[in-house]
Amino acid sequence: MSSPDIKLELQGPVAIVRLARPSKRNAISDGLILGIRDLFEKLPGSVRAVVLDGEGEHFCAGLDLSELKERDAGGGLHHSRMWHAALETVQFGPAPVIAALHGAVVGGGLELAAACHIRVADETAFYSLPEGSRGIFVGGGGAVRIPRLIGEARMADMMFTGRVYDAREGERVGFAQYLVPAGQAFDKALELAQRVAANAPLTNYALMHALPRIAEQPADQGFLTEALMAAIAQSAPEAKSRVRDFLEGRGAKVKKS
Repeated sequence: MSSPDIKLELQGPVAIVRLARPSKRNAISDGLILGIRDLFEKLPGSVRAVVLDGEGEHFCAGLDLSELKERDAGGGLHHSRMWHAALETVQFGPAPVIAALHGAVVGGGLELAAACHIRVADETAFYSLPEGSRGIFVGGGGAVRIPRLIGEARMADMMFTGRVYDAREGERVGFAQYLVPAGQAFDKALELAQRVAANAPLTNYALMHALPRIAEQPADQGFLTEALMAAIAQSAPEAKSRVRDFLEGRGAKVKKS
């Protein structure tokens, strides 16, 4: 492991990745962001889903401001691009990532959460982008990913005014897809990860890599990309086996939960 501030545990096909700087509210240092990049680049091939968690009372309180250095424009550009490269390995890595959010999901921590595919928040979670009041701007991909979750106007409001969303408001506007009682975010995220890990790998790949790109394409291009991905996915032996099981009565039926 390239950083002592990140931990990896394997539970069958599920990897549990945990930020481990609880005394700093899991604030992201340069070492930690590089550790995230290295870990996701080197996940074992057996991993089919990931749970991303934070040790202690908070998911992640953002950039470690004690490491904030005076940089010229070039230095700032390269630092931001380092974050971009690291969070690309989360969003477009080898397996879907389910974030277990609790406590602070702030600044760079919110940028990290936005790079995940599913977000489960417990009732202690709160969301903020304090960069605006500190005279800086998001640099870890937040300007791209966060508006896709909540819209540009809401993000601008957060940065203009320092608005903080609590867990219930955050789930309503789109920061999280699931809201659970305090202390239960990890358990719910692990349950979902086990379900996701059971999917056909090509289906998960399509959801991670094709769906977000289709969403950004003009409709005619999106339809073609969808058709190509559908053809590839259904041609896989595992897909054929699952369809056959369903048709012969061995597959699970859709039920109202």
